[in-house]
Amino acid sequence: MPDDIPQSLARILARIETAARRAGRDPAAVTLVAVSKTHPAEAVAAALAAGQAVFGENRVQEAAQKFPPLRERHPSLRLHIIGGLQTNKARDAVRLADVIESLDRPKLAQAIAEAMAKENHRPELMIQVNIGDEPQKSGISRAEAPGFLRACREEWGLPVTGLMCIPPAEGDPRPHFAALAAMAKEHGLAKLSMGMSGDFETAIEEGATLIRVGSAIFGARPYPAGA
Repeated sequence: MPDDIPQSLARILARIETAARRAGRDPAAVTLVAVSKTHPAEAVAAALAAGQAVFGENRVQEAAQKFPPLRERHPSLRLHIIGGLQTNKARDAVRLADVIESLDRPKLAQAIAEAMAKENHRPELMIQVNIGDEPQKSGISRAEAPGFLRACREEWGLPVTGLMCIPPAEGDPRPHFAALAAMAKEHGLAKLSMGMSGDFETAIEEGATLIRVGSAIFGARPYPAGA
């Protein structure tokens, strides 16, 4: 598997460049977040050797096992927590991450604020918006997002730099990406994490600054037997 990672990365980066130029954007304005969840540290090391520096993990416990030794050898590494975050894992996430993309409720905002004070570390935060208002998905609703952003800034003093979303699986993602981009612009947020393996080119055309790609780089996820 690690032998294929440099070629896979090159293909994704070429597609990013093509999509950005088609949209009249600078490809350098789009950051690839390589989603390494369930993949071993050896796979991340192979990506690092190929020049990839930004990674995404869903589970804090897995990130805690995998990334501190890698960061010692690769100080430029940046880690994003992109999965749903429990409040009791907030301090671990603050300690580990450079960016937390899944801020989505007041209790978590409070827990992160307290963790930042204890750890003396302030990772960037992105608010996850349930852009399709789907009941089964995480994220703050579209209607509640502006008030939640205001509270994050004014009540908790959190360093919110952008928005993240996962559009509905069915249908055209473009209107959802456009809606998130409009929301970010309205509230002065520069960063947009949107787009995954199947739709990142569309997301780039709609203004994504971060895209999250996993299996197209690392291959199929190696889940344990019986999982």
